[in-house]
Parts: sequence; C-alpha cells; structure tokens
Amino acid sequence: MKEKVLNLLGLATRAGLLVSGEDIVIENMKKKKAKIVFLGSDCSDNTLDKFKKKCFHYNIELNTMFTSDELSHSIGKTRMVLAIIDEGFYKSIKKHLGGVENEGKRNNWNSWSRAREIT
Repeated sequence: MKEKVLNLLGLATRAGLLVSGEDIVIENMKKKKAKIVFLGSDCSDNTLDKFKKKCFHYNIELNTMFTSDELSHSIGKTRMVLAIIDEGFYKSIKKHLGGVENEGKRNNWNSWSRAREIT
C-alpha cells in the first residue's frame, strides 16, 4: 500500500500535478488547489503544528504516514512537504490510503489527521 502511494506521488510529480516546498504548498492551499498534503513524519513540532492548523483552516487532508526521506525519494527532490493538486490523483491515493468514503470526515480533526500528538 505505501509503495503504491509513493509511486503515485512520483507519477504526479512527472505529470506536474504535485507541488513541493512549504511556501508553494501553502500558496496552493490558499488558492484551494491542494487536495491532500503530505508532511514528513520526522518534521519538527513547529512545522507539524503549522500544517495541522493550515490544513484544518483550509479543509485539506493532512497525511504524515511517510518520512521525509520516503517522500523525497518518491519525487526525486529533497522535500519535507508535498501537495497533490489534481482530483484524479487525489482519488487514486485515497483509494490506497483507506478509500474516498472517508472524504466527508475532513472537518473532524481527529478522524483525518494522522499526525503525532504534540506535547
């Protein structure tokens, strides 16, 4: 399952349907283009808190299932944060992550955020 998602991230990169880097991802979140944000599970607590708040505010799914090394390897660049900006890729990734049927739960912070607890 993880390998399929990482492969889809690589395909989205080559298709130009994935953005990466903090500033560009936040810009696409504000423009309502980002469908799902991937944040490296080994990010700092400040970065995690920042993206949890942004994703909650803009009603975008946040996924911290992968490390930054896994994300970087899948797209061929060193990055901590990525966002899918295409509905088709989003649906394909959701199918491998647990299904599109969970899409209605985006507003419920605890049901869609896989982020670790901040202490």
